[in-house]
Parts: sequence; structure tokens; C-alpha cells
Amino acid sequence: MDQTPVHEKHNTDLLAFIPPNASRIVEVGCSSGALAREYKKVNPTCQYTGIEISSEFAELAQRYCDTVLVTDIESHTDRVLAHTAGSDCWIFGDSLEHLRDPWGLLRGIRANIHKDGSVVACIPNAQHWSLQLRLSCGDFRYEEMGLLDKTHLRWFTRLTMLELFQSSGFNVVAGIPRIFPEPGREKFMPAIKLMAELAGANPEVAVADATPLQYVVRAVPV
Repeated sequence: MDQTPVHEKHNTDLLAFIPPNASRIVEVGCSSGALAREYKKVNPTCQYTGIEISSEFAELAQRYCDTVLVTDIESHTDRVLAHTAGSDCWIFGDSLEHLRDPWGLLRGIRANIHKDGSVVACIPNAQHWSLQLRLSCGDFRYEEMGLLDKTHLRWFTRLTMLELFQSSGFNVVAGIPRIFPEPGREKFMPAIKLMAELAGANPEVAVADATPLQYVVRAVPV
């Protein structure tokens, strides 16, 4: 499978959600290791394990991670969970949507994570106004990156993202929407509001949920 292009930038919002005193971190889809690089500046003694399906990306990540496992985590879940048992933070930076069964993997993590651990994730918003616009015009074409990244296998809205964690044994305890300047966004909001009204849904919530490009959340075991 083709991979999302590698990059050296890190997600500052995701970094802020990682517990600053974590002792054992696992990042699924660590790419170049940029997030590990920045987190190690905050907590240099943390044992940071990166998991990466691309050997090329994994070689880059080795610069900053203590350990890098080059594997398809869904093909070797039991081995990976045995290696990382007791870790107190799992990170999914725009990677859950690339998995065949994110529900199953999260359930496996729930059974192996430290009792005071957490999962931190950044997830694209499938309810974003631009996707609604494209669907209404029949212009749903995969791209190299972004919301329509051709390697995305799963799609989540705010509501279904919460259900993902709840059904897997976690409770989302914190989260923020990632909203960026987008010229032309506001002119489409009345149409989204009207669709919600016609469907009997809350129009204000529909507009609010159509605005974020992504959500960053922290979930804990229940």
C-alpha cells in the first residue's frame, strides 16, 4: 500500500495532549520521528517506541525513537502488544483512519495498557464542510494527502470518533477541534444548517461539527 508522504513537522496540538511524565510511549505510524523528537525535549528519559510500516520511514524515526518496530501492526498485533505491554501512552497521529480494524486494535491496547495510561489521537473529520461540498457535487476523489488521503480506510465524525473509543473500552476525557483559516467556508454553512434542520438534527451543532479539519483527543481506560 502507498504511504502518506513523510514529513519532518510535528503536530503541536497532539504534542500538548501527551502526558509530560509518561514513562513508556508507543506511537503508531511514527513517520520520520518528528513527534518523538519534540517529546524527548520535554521528557528525555521516556522509553519511546515507534511503529512504522515503511522501512524507509522507520530508518528516519530511529534518529529519535528508542525503538522502532517495522511492521504492519494489524498483521502482528499479538507480538506488538506483548512487546509493549504496560505502556502508559499510545499515540495515533492521523493513523487510526489508516487501519482496517481500529476498533479491534484499541480493544487489544485496552487489555494491555497501564491502568493509569491513556491514548492520544489526532483524527481527520469526515464531517468537514469541504467533504460535504464534494459529496454534493459528486467530486469525491482520493488525493495524495489531506482529508481524502488515498490511504485512508476508515472515516470518523465527532460522534463516531467518540463511539470508536467508547466501544473499545475507553472514555474520551479531553479534546480540541483543529480549525484553520479556510477562505469561502462561511458561504456553505447556511446549506449545512438547512440540511440539519430538514433532517431534524440540531443545526448549530451541525455547523460546529462541519468546521474542524481534525480532532485531537485523549482517552483513558474505563
